[in-house]
Amino acid sequence: MTPESSLGLLLKCGHSRRPARPLPPAAPPTLSGSGFQQQRLQAQQGQEPAPSPKLGPAAGTLLREAESAILAHLPALRPPAPPPGPPPGQLPPRGLHLMLDPPAEPIRSWQPRLLGRIPVPAGAAGGPRGLHCSLDGLLFLTAGAAPCVHVLDLEGRSICHLPCHVPGAGTFVPEDVAVTAAGLVAVSDLVHGAVHVLQHTARAPQGRWVTVGTFLAPRGLAVDALGRLLVTDYVPGAVHSFTLGPALQPLAPASVLGLQGPCWVGPGPDGGLAVSEEFGDVRLFGSAHQPLGTLGGLTGHTFGSPAGVCTDAEGGVIVVDEQRRQVTLFPRAGAPICLVSEGLRRPLGVACAPQGQLVVADAGDGYIKVYQYHLEPA
Repeated sequence: MTPESSLGLLLKCGHSRRPARPLPPAAPPTLSGSGFQQQRLQAQQGQEPAPSPKLGPAAGTLLREAESAILAHLPALRPPAPPPGPPPGQLPPRGLHLMLDPPAEPIRSWQPRLLGRIPVPAGAAGGPRGLHCSLDGLLFLTAGAAPCVHVLDLEGRSICHLPCHVPGAGTFVPEDVAVTAAGLVAVSDLVHGAVHVLQHTARAPQGRWVTVGTFLAPRGLAVDALGRLLVTDYVPGAVHSFTLGPALQPLAPASVLGLQGPCWVGPGPDGGLAVSEEFGDVRLFGSAHQPLGTLGGLTGHTFGSPAGVCTDAEGGVIVVDEQRRQVTLFPRAGAPICLVSEGLRRPLGVACAPQGQLVVADAGDGYIKVYQYHLEPA
């Protein structure tokens, strides 16, 4: 309320403002109209304090009316009225009840502890790319323009390297790598449009590469829970799956079509698969290749450029985002969880080790980063 309206209200109640007169210099300062000050001065001078004046009924009524009028004109003293609710039968506007909306970003954060960084082996001529961790804890790595597969342990010690050479076709550079439950090493060959498997025989104890399938642009490679090889075919927008017979012949081939730039693939929950689309989303398919939706559509998460995909022991899907430089876990139930958001420059491959480690191939600085993967809030 403005000072003018307060003054007008006081005048209406019978009060008038008089100019203040200066107090005599010898008299102690007092508050105008204060009976307490008068009683205190009389007590100091040894006089009997005068009784306080009593207000008549008319004056008391006038003061009460003035007090009620002042309070009625002060909105700040009244509690604000609650906002109007929606009409009966109508839901409240979206966004007011945040717990009902899917989160747009991970709302929880686990920070696995960085155990170490493994440099790319000498001669790779580029950063790490394809990554697979076998059941016995060995890392199979493709990197740069090196025509071989590097095999390391989780402490970075080199076990061996597998030269990539096909008789009659020459040397090739592997794009991605996977290892089957039977121990067969498979690689994708983008330049020659093929998938090769390393076969060990009595005539070739060191192994020889056998072509088991030809495609337009094979890139990502994985093995699902049913033992099928999964291959992303970038140009036609497809994922092919097949098993290998005793003579390494492809059996039961099947394809998932209609994808937009599929780059990486990994096993999904319940025997299915997860496919990352370049600058898009991560699509989920069941064990019979039936579509189950996308991680972004199911959770509200926004990807920059999803890359490597893997699945943890609890069935959660872990996705590396090359553009946003982070690793995110999508558990079977609940909101997405940001696992790693710092220290990555260009993450591409990701794998879960059987001992509980999380392994990320970072092509930006040329290191393989090993984290202790704890399923507990940091």
